[in-house]
Amino acid sequence: MPSRSEVTCFGAGPAPLPTEVIEDAAQALVNFRDTGLGIAEHSHRSAMATNIINEAKADLASYLDIPDDYEILFLHGGGTGEFAATAYNLVGAWVARKHSEPGGSVPELQSAVKDLKLDYIVTGSWSQKAAAEAERLFGAEHVNIVADSRKTNDGKFGKIPDESTWNLTPGAAMVYYCDNETVDGVEFPGFPKSLEPGPDGPIVVADMSSNILSRTIPIKNFAAIFFGAQKNLGTTGITVVVINKKFLPPTTSQPPPTLMRQLGLPVPPRIFEYETIAKNNSLYNTLSIFDVYIAGQVLKRLLRQSPKVQGQQAVAEQKAQLIYGALEAHPDIYRIIPDKSARSRMNICFRIQGGDSAEQAFLSEAATLGLTGLKGHRSIGGIRASNYNSVPVEGAEKLAKLIGTFAAKQGTA
Repeated sequence: MPSRSEVTCFGAGPAPLPTEVIEDAAQALVNFRDTGLGIAEHSHRSAMATNIINEAKADLASYLDIPDDYEILFLHGGGTGEFAATAYNLVGAWVARKHSEPGGSVPELQSAVKDLKLDYIVTGSWSQKAAAEAERLFGAEHVNIVADSRKTNDGKFGKIPDESTWNLTPGAAMVYYCDNETVDGVEFPGFPKSLEPGPDGPIVVADMSSNILSRTIPIKNFAAIFFGAQKNLGTTGITVVVINKKFLPPTTSQPPPTLMRQLGLPVPPRIFEYETIAKNNSLYNTLSIFDVYIAGQVLKRLLRQSPKVQGQQAVAEQKAQLIYGALEAHPDIYRIIPDKSARSRMNICFRIQGGDSAEQAFLSEAATLGLTGLKGHRSIGGIRASNYNSVPVEGAEKLAKLIGTFAAKQGTA
C-alpha cells in the first residue's frame, strides 16, 4: 500500500486536497476546537458556523480581489444545479427590469417575453449541458447558441470559435460560458473581448468550477460566476456563487410567482433563489459547515503561500508548461487534443500513438510510479492530466519525465 506522499493524483474531480488540510479536517470531525463535538455535529445556526462562513467569504474576497459590491453565496447542487439557478435568477432579473420600465404592464410583458433570450457559448461538454438545461426549463425558443465550437472543428470540441463569428443577442437575460471545460481540455485564454461591459451589458455568467483560484479574474466584468468546490477549493458538497449585488435586493428582487406564471415562465425552487440565500447568509437551510470549513482552510493555506491569486497562477502555468513541453517534444508519439489556442492549464488531454494498448501501457506504468487518475473521460478516451492546485510541481515534473521515458520506449519498440 503506497503512502499518501507517494501518490500524485491527476483525477478530474473530486480532486485531492493538501495533506495538512485533510489532517486538520480529520481532527475537526472528531473534536472541533476542544468543544467535545465534531464540526459536522455542531448546529449550522451556531455562532461558530457563522464565523466559519464569514471567514471563508472574507478570505475568498481577499484572494481574488472580489469588490464590495459583490456577494458570496454557498449553495447545494454543484455546478449542474447552477445551470438551472443562474437561468432562473437572471430571467427573474430580466422580468423585474422590464416590469419596472414605463409600459411594463402584464399584457405588455406577455408580449415582450417572446423576445426573452438566454445566450450560450458552447465550447465543451459542460456548456452543452448548461444550454440543454436552459432549453428544458424555458424552451428552445428562449435559448440562443451564440457559437458552437463543433461547427468549426469537424464536429468535435477542441477550439473556441473566433469571436467575429459569435451571434450575441442584444439585451439577453444573460450570456453564459464555461471558462474551463474539464472533459475536452479547453480553456478560455482570457476574458472574451466581445463580452466586455458597456452601458447596456452584456450580463455575463461563467462556470469556473475547474479553474477557480488558479488565475486572476476580472470580477467586475461578470454578473455572476459559480464554481463547485471539489476541484481547487475543497470537497464535494458546496457550490459557490459570486454575484453582483445589483441583482439582489434592494436593487432587484425576484418577481412574484404569480407574475412569472402569468408570463408562462418557471418559478425557481426557493433553495436556488439567490435573493433568499443572500438574505440568510447562505443559511436558509442546513448548509454543510464541514465543507465550508475545509474550503476556508484551503484558502488560508493559499493566502499563506501568496496573498493574492497571482502566486498560484504562476505555479499553475509552470506545471502546465512542464507537461505540455514534454508532450510537444515527442509529436510522433503524442497528440494533444485541443487546439493550441485553447489548451487548458487545468485539464491536459492527449492521445498516444498505438491506440488503446499503448495508452493502457502508459497508465499502468504511471500507476507504478504513483501517478494516478490519468485515464481520459469515458466520452473521449485517451489520457487526461488534471493539473489542479493541489498537484505539486514535483508531481508535474514526475509526469513530464514519464512522458519522455515512455516516448523513448515507444520509439525503439
